[in-house]
Amino acid sequence: MPRALVNGTRIGRGCPVRLMGVINCSPESFYPGSYVLPGAVRARAEEMIAHGADMIDVGARSTAPRSPPLAPEDEMDRLHLALSELDGSGITVSVDTTRPAVLEHCLSHDIHAANDISGLADPAYALLVADAGLPAFLMASEKVPGDATTLAESLAAAERVVSRCREAGIDNYVLDPAIGLWTQQRTADLDWELCQNFASFLAFDRPLLAAISRKSFLAGPGNIPPADRLPASLAVTAILIASGADIVRAHDVADTAEVIRAASRVVGR
Repeated sequence: MPRALVNGTRIGRGCPVRLMGVINCSPESFYPGSYVLPGAVRARAEEMIAHGADMIDVGARSTAPRSPPLAPEDEMDRLHLALSELDGSGITVSVDTTRPAVLEHCLSHDIHAANDISGLADPAYALLVADAGLPAFLMASEKVPGDATTLAESLAAAERVVSRCREAGIDNYVLDPAIGLWTQQRTADLDWELCQNFASFLAFDRPLLAAISRKSFLAGPGNIPPADRLPASLAVTAILIASGADIVRAHDVADTAEVIRAASRVVGR
């Protein structure tokens, strides 16, 4: 059975569906309600763990289209403040960054995984993950995060990520099918198609991450703002669990934990 192991937590077939809570240290985020101020990170993380999260994913740079650029030094500073609060807490921490220098800086803290939405497009990042022995969450990307524009291209991008892992000697990783409007060329229709065909990614024989929390494609024809997308997020999460998701990344931990509990009972997880 394909599995990953993050700080003692097994992810994959034959294991419970896991839950990753989002700690967002970027005030530029598409969802302002997810931003956690410096000094409040540990309390938010502990609250998420108490409500059912298995691990926390800490990020400091918005990657939504048209987000303002952020210098690597500023991303490092934000992550340093957040991770310093979590050091020694015993909480399992993943760091969400695409920059090798930023990830290397984070290795001085208590981190347990890397979350790379560029899917190891940078060979230096792959080398760093391999040398550090870090588990990784890797999104299906060719050159830049989420650059596929069709289902076929998305599957090809996932295959490319698998090949990069093989070439780098990385075997402890989770695959993310890249649902989201990552580039201006992508459409909501593609995101819905990826959700409808989520099970297609099981062919890569890797644990799968469902990361759809409050994303733009859920806005619908009424262009519902991120603050009001929780019901749609939970509905799609349940369907993706039934389609093979092994771990869910979410802003709303308590609500998502209940969805995982109920959906897992239905599908026998």
